[in-house]
Amino acid sequence: MKQYSADLIKNIALLGHGGSGKTTLADAILFYGKASERIGKSADGTSVMDFDAEEKKRKVSVSTAVYALEMGDKKLNLIDAPGQFDFAGGIQEALAAADSAVIVISGKSGLTVGAKQAFEKARAMGKSVGFFIGKLDSSHAHFYQVLSLLTANYGSVICPLFVPYVEGETLKGFIDLIENKAYSFDGLEKKEMRMPVSNEIDQMRSLMLEAVASTNDDLMEKYFGGEEFTRDEIVTGLCAGIKAGDICPVYAGIQQLGDGVSVFADSILELMPAAADSHALTADGDEIAADPTGETVLQVFKTIADPFVGKLSYFKVLSGTVKGDMKLKNSRTGNEERISKVMWLKGGKQEDAGVICAGDIGSVSKLGDTLTGDTLSVSGSITAAAIEFPAPSLSVAVYPQKKGEEEKISAGLSRLCEEDPTISVVLNTETKEQILSALGEQHIDVVVSRLKSKFGAEVVLQPPKVAYRETIRKSVKAQGRHKKQSGGHGQFGDVWIEFEPCDSDELIFEEKVFGGSVPKNFFPAVEKGLRDSTLKGVLAGYPMVGIKATLVDGSYHPVDSSEMAFKTAASIAFKEGVTNANPVLLEPIGTLTVLVPDEMLGDVIGDINKRRGRIIGMNPAANKMQEVIGEVPIAEMSDFSTAMRSITQGTASFTLEFARYEDVPAHIAQKIIDAAQKD
Repeated sequence: MKQYSADLIKNIALLGHGGSGKTTLADAILFYGKASERIGKSADGTSVMDFDAEEKKRKVSVSTAVYALEMGDKKLNLIDAPGQFDFAGGIQEALAAADSAVIVISGKSGLTVGAKQAFEKARAMGKSVGFFIGKLDSSHAHFYQVLSLLTANYGSVICPLFVPYVEGETLKGFIDLIENKAYSFDGLEKKEMRMPVSNEIDQMRSLMLEAVASTNDDLMEKYFGGEEFTRDEIVTGLCAGIKAGDICPVYAGIQQLGDGVSVFADSILELMPAAADSHALTADGDEIAADPTGETVLQVFKTIADPFVGKLSYFKVLSGTVKGDMKLKNSRTGNEERISKVMWLKGGKQEDAGVICAGDIGSVSKLGDTLTGDTLSVSGSITAAAIEFPAPSLSVAVYPQKKGEEEKISAGLSRLCEEDPTISVVLNTETKEQILSALGEQHIDVVVSRLKSKFGAEVVLQPPKVAYRETIRKSVKAQGRHKKQSGGHGQFGDVWIEFEPCDSDELIFEEKVFGGSVPKNFFPAVEKGLRDSTLKGVLAGYPMVGIKATLVDGSYHPVDSSEMAFKTAASIAFKEGVTNANPVLLEPIGTLTVLVPDEMLGDVIGDINKRRGRIIGMNPAANKMQEVIGEVPIAEMSDFSTAMRSITQGTASFTLEFARYEDVPAHIAQKIIDAAQKD
């Protein structure tokens, strides 16, 4: 593959809802561009873009794929992002590398949640956006209904350029509104046909011409003067409008048959912005121009961890040029990284590249400390704007299936975290559990499967344990007396301690001993005995909080008393006193913030109420959404992510942060205590 300048490179991401046909469209473009011998199918594992073992097994895209191909005098970096909500991190990877996005919509399913979210994310990141309405060979597909929904949702920016020609219920061909010609299709062979007479088509072309006219004063004057635009004027206007975000072109086709794909591919190569037309931003908001003569700057947007070939980093060159054997500095770590040979991406394969220029996409292996999102540059002083990945929302506890594999599991999970920023692994020091968090059940299933296939570690998943606490609700005074005689020196310690509730996460210890009934040198031993006792409560063995202990009296023996004896006496007093101080079980309460569409508000509130939650506020948000703020027991939230996805079809998002501890209701507390006693 030859080198291309940034003005001839198109970086285009295919986004949309799962099952909309993104990957098939990508394969059809590769077939049209003579990069493959046929249009693959995800369902039978022949797709070029779904090359990962998990994708072949599940027959669905789970990660972002990139394919670089030459088409005419231009280079297209085609970026296929997964559509399942569980793999939403792939959308952020794709948009970080792309200069524009095409939202793929099924003519049968219509404007789905995934398509809406993809559109909003692309627009929020300043990307030019187009639409491809596909799967029009389905008996229930309806292009014009989908187009109407697009217009209803996004208004005048929607601009159809390529629409189906239907007689009755039969799809006859497609009409290119730019050329004002109709075509029938047989595979990828385009055949011109008689232009049909249709008021609907005429109206659409008028809308397109009006959109073109609005991009330029001269065109607007010509339009209102009743003059015809030349093709060059139409293209110039469309390019300007698409780049500015004032026009979102709409195309149509049948991915699996290839119908309409050739015109679509040619059109986006002509109309969508080139890499030279866009710019990256630094973390401070400054622009980074795609200048091949500027300082070399690249950003890693995806990482693949492999135990055999090492780490493979996908990157986009934001400025300058990248070539093998050069050294760049990581702005996050300050460390220098040596760039080995650089490669272009061809789906699951790579092709050696001598140099990768500004605006282009490539890969490099074995970058030591560089992670997804990191910026490398000559000076090390430039940091590109962060890639905003979604936070994990579903957590499970990970246990080894076989004893002795804990280190293997930890190492494997650590490598997978490098690969996927949307998963996290932490060790809960209190419950002694390793907690894996991800975006959903399918996501966790893929992580577990990769852990086994890549690192040979098998695990068992369980719901995470809840970090309960215990405390007291009344004040008591208790004696702790320890006396033991066993030849030689015995053991003697005697204390009287007052216990009372307080607002503290740790034990508060004081002494008010008069007359030397307990010598001062034994005070630390008494405190140590009490603190050790708080680690395991009297109800269910959970740590105790909110206790103030005051040493008020006691006695000692001049020979038999020791630090150990007084430590033991304090433990006895603690158990006696706390048991009689109305001990209660506490549970962690979290502050829950949910962003939900207006029409689903009632169902979401109902689900929160079922989880013993309390709604404490609601605020209107943008795009007909509502922000719901509540407080819920964390013990009830293990499957909240799954429930929200089911209730809202993936439209809701939420955050949950620990707030405080509260008393567990008596009937629930008893179940927890009974379970702890059995354990």
